[in-house]
Amino acid sequence: MATPETQRRIVVVSGGGTGIGRAVCAAFAAEGAEVVALGRRAEPLERTAKELTAEHAAAGGSVRALTADLTEPAEAERVRDDLRAAYGRVDVVVNNAGGNVLVGAPEGAADGLAGAAWHWTGNFRSNVLTAVLLTEALRDLLAAPGGRVVLLSSIAAYRGSGAGSYAGAKAALHPYMYDLAADLGPRGVTVNTVAPGYIAETEFFGPDGVADARRRMLVEQAMNRRAGAPADVAETVRWLASPAAGHVTGQIIQVNGGAEKGR
Repeated sequence: MATPETQRRIVVVSGGGTGIGRAVCAAFAAEGAEVVALGRRAEPLERTAKELTAEHAAAGGSVRALTADLTEPAEAERVRDDLRAAYGRVDVVVNNAGGNVLVGAPEGAADGLAGAAWHWTGNFRSNVLTAVLLTEALRDLLAAPGGRVVLLSSIAAYRGSGAGSYAGAKAALHPYMYDLAADLGPRGVTVNTVAPGYIAETEFFGPDGVADARRRMLVEQAMNRRAGAPADVAETVRWLASPAAGHVTGQIIQVNGGAEKGR
């Protein structure tokens, strides 16, 4: 028999410990959801879970940390088995895990054919496999009707990322989303993608952040002349996962302040 605890929405957020992922966890916890934050690093996950659970306790929301390397099929299966045993279903899956392996890479790491193979493979694993393996592992647990899947892409999928591999990896999520939306649509499950532009206050640009000159350039590309914030993305994800967006599926929503392609 279902208990009041299991009636709360079960929301799974990969890369949930920091940045955009943390903001997504906070947005759902504020609604009273049971959020499971996934990631490879235990320390930021556990800190986020503790802080957000305390912050949103009055709303009935909570965040639980679950460490996993979602580039590995066995780890995605372990997550699936854990969630099945704990909840029996999943209402929302937010595939936020990823990043550019070239950021902070040692000098020369991307040189030559071996370097090209390294960063193309690394960005595919980090940005595509993490989303595909988690989603495929959980697809049979998705609430039907009413389940929601959200993928996190990037403005780079439209205009490149300098070396190509990060942009190519994010672009690969788009046809996967279309196929998945068509497959899950008859079950009443929606699948959408959010493609952010420059988002400040994240770890994407490495421990030193983005240089001031580049930050000014990125802000100037936005029509509203400001940097994005993790909450901008989180609120878009939250809306896509809401009943109000029940007829929105197979869509890519850009969150970039109107930044022009290629500038």
